[in-house]
Amino acid sequence: MKKILAILVALTLVLAFTAIAEEQSYTVGICQLVQHPALDAATQGFKDALTDKLGDRVTFDEQNASGESATCITIVNSFISENVDLIMANATPALQAAQAGTADIPILGTSVTDYGTALDIADWTGCTGVNISGTSDLAPLDGQAAMIQELFPDAKEIGLIYCSAEANSAYQISVISGILTEMGFNCTEYAFTDSNDIASVVTNACAGSDVLYVPTDNTAASCTEAIRNVVEPAGMPVVAGEEGLCKGCGVATLSISYYDLGVATGEMAYEVLVNGADVATMPIQYAPAFTKEYNADLVAALGISIPEDYVAIAE
Repeated sequence: MKKILAILVALTLVLAFTAIAEEQSYTVGICQLVQHPALDAATQGFKDALTDKLGDRVTFDEQNASGESATCITIVNSFISENVDLIMANATPALQAAQAGTADIPILGTSVTDYGTALDIADWTGCTGVNISGTSDLAPLDGQAAMIQELFPDAKEIGLIYCSAEANSAYQISVISGILTEMGFNCTEYAFTDSNDIASVVTNACAGSDVLYVPTDNTAASCTEAIRNVVEPAGMPVVAGEEGLCKGCGVATLSISYYDLGVATGEMAYEVLVNGADVATMPIQYAPAFTKEYNADLVAALGISIPEDYVAIAE
């Protein structure tokens, strides 16, 4: 009889805890570095995934830093004061601000290329070991290099355009430069510091290059009109690191779906918030698929022939 009673008490406690968990509400702070299509899509995917699972039990405090790293710090501090349940940091500077701000609140990053570089972890193993995990937007740089070779077999000089203030951009440039050099190309780096000097840097790059490459760089992605205003009149093709960049100023890209990346991040958030997953031991997740895409408008303007296995980016 006592054994039956103990079982009934245990079941009652389990049901009670389950009911509490089901009724619990959560506040999630979202810090997005800058507004542009890739980051916007990642944020939307994240919110959709969590809302699909939690409904009105999750509330988002969504803030945009308008491209200013210092503003990311202010936003993160507001989340800490608010005592949010989780911080989603969209892009590397947002993640770095969250890392500096709190060692207690769980942090999930997205649209971050290399977490070892972003978080200054020397012995990178795939898990951070601290209150941070997330998803990476790293596309296969060897595949993007092969795309340059496929589309522009006669090119010799490749100009590599990136923002020197973005650590993950510098990482991508370092990797793809080595790959392209092994392929026989000559690579020259053209770094800009912010949006104010991007047009002049791209102009210099056009003068000394056959093809330009721009990685998944947030500052460049927010200045695609300025880049296009230089490269299109110069007849200079740009191979881009992601779809949003390509749609704005590039001719082709090997890209991921940032919306799907955000969904994966939202699913990780659910595991942390509801199921108690330890964010410190959650491996960084990567995009499962990549698509060869091209910008039909700019390709036509520059008279470039595109293979049949490429997909036109939707208008």
